[in-house]
Amino acid sequence: MQIRLRVWFGVICALVMVNGSAQSPVPAVTSGRIDHYDSFASQFVPARTIDVWLPDGYTPEKKYAVLYMHDGQMLFDPSNTWNHASWNIDSILGALISSQQIQSCIVVGIWNIPERRRREYFPVDATQYIDPEIVDSVSQVEWQGQAGEANQYLSFIVRELKPFIDNTYSTYTDRKHTFIAGSSFGGLISMYAICNYPAIFGGAICMSVHWPGSLAIKNEAIPMGILKYFKKHLPNPKYHKIYFDMGTETLDAQYGTFHWEMNTIMRKKGYNKNAYMQKVYKGDEHTEIAWSRRFNVPITYMLAE
Repeated sequence: MQIRLRVWFGVICALVMVNGSAQSPVPAVTSGRIDHYDSFASQFVPARTIDVWLPDGYTPEKKYAVLYMHDGQMLFDPSNTWNHASWNIDSILGALISSQQIQSCIVVGIWNIPERRRREYFPVDATQYIDPEIVDSVSQVEWQGQAGEANQYLSFIVRELKPFIDNTYSTYTDRKHTFIAGSSFGGLISMYAICNYPAIFGGAICMSVHWPGSLAIKNEAIPMGILKYFKKHLPNPKYHKIYFDMGTETLDAQYGTFHWEMNTIMRKKGYNKNAYMQKVYKGDEHTEIAWSRRFNVPITYMLAE
């Protein structure tokens, strides 16, 4: 009964948002269309914008896979982003779908709330493997003195947003057709999501994963604690696919040691080429331009026809 009420709570809130005036800009796209939900309400986290991208020819008469993506304001329209760059997800997926290189899918872009982003995207259960004083330092410096909120954020996605999407659009609702993706801290929360909800997500795309876990606190105990958590909680490779990568320039230059440690963990846990892929892109920087340029690799790996 409680889950059913949450589903209807999300539907009612979304209907109000569709009929209300939008506060955030609606992204312009070159392929498909955007359904824009401003201030999508939640019982777990503050309201935020949700963009749902539907491919050309979307019809309720067929079913679609679903890709949930973090940092939703950076996905489609560079004219609306803080750095005038975007992933150009609409043009990439539109071309791959029309050429039948991947199965048809929709994208759910979850906008971040900038001041909450790092505490919502940090794999909070990993803090049990990190010295409490270090965790407190991260909290004070990067989380506005608050505790990590990744569990609440994922509860929002799984218990409120996904039911709304599946009730509103013509989707496959099973794990095999449900994916999650992000970059940097968004890569961390995507890995955390598939570890914590292996019955919900069948694949995770984790690009330029910010293994250090913090921008301000440089302490190897943080990434080692994160890796230890993932080592203990990776889902069954028989039913899941994971992709992670890195560049070699700017912020990505910090990731090498931890990237390769995670690669070793994956192999020891039984992940082979059918269950995971890792890539290093020499010369790539930590930017939307780089992620856009190589996004066709993981999405084809996940959604190949």
